Amino acid sequence: MKIYDISIPISSTMPTYPSDPPVVIEPFKQIGKGSRSNVSRLSLGNHTGTHFDPPIHFLPNGKTIDQLDLNVLCGRARVVDFTRLEREITARDLERARIPRRTERILFKTRNSVLWQHASFRTDYVGVAWDAAEWLVARGVKLVGVDYLSIETYGASEPRTHRTLLSAGVIIVEGLNLRGIKAGTYTFIGLPLKIHNGDGAPGRAILIA
Repeated sequence: MKIYDISIPISSTMPTYPSDPPVVIEPFKQIGKGSRSNVSRLSLGNHTGTHFDPPIHFLPNGKTIDQLDLNVLCGRARVVDFTRLEREITARDLERARIPRRTERILFKTRNSVLWQHASFRTDYVGVAWDAAEWLVARGVKLVGVDYLSIETYGASEPRTHRTLLSAGVIIVEGLNLRGIKAGTYTFIGLPLKIHNGDGAPGRAILIA
């Protein structure tokens, strides 16, 4: 059994979405400075790094992060390689990818995974087009993962991709790192922090081959 960690480490130098809070990690208690233990204070947005979007992120009455179904967050997943694409994943791209029927979890590997080496946020990442979101919903997909900080193409006038997926109950996982992961089928485990009534949460995501 091979386990791949596809999460992004949280640090004060990591990129964050432009409108989100920056990451601050500072010592609160320190050994050698009057304390017997080390404790740090964290300040960050709940959509930092590898994180999970529940429906309430864009839908006022949607499910919150602590209400997500663990059966959807864990199970067989398909990694689809779209590293050749420059701007966005469309429904036509999905049709050509020949994704097996009844695939419930899809992770998109794009050129985004190499963008994590840059400390600043990049606006030229590959997003998922609205027609692709409709395609995913129509085929019963329950979880979609992308390898940068948003599934929405940067500069979109409306968050149609988010709303299309979340209104259908599809869980969105953003901020994955699929560099070095080959296309294929794996067991996916993604566990967000259990934040009461949360509109999102960072978490740890792994693939098991």
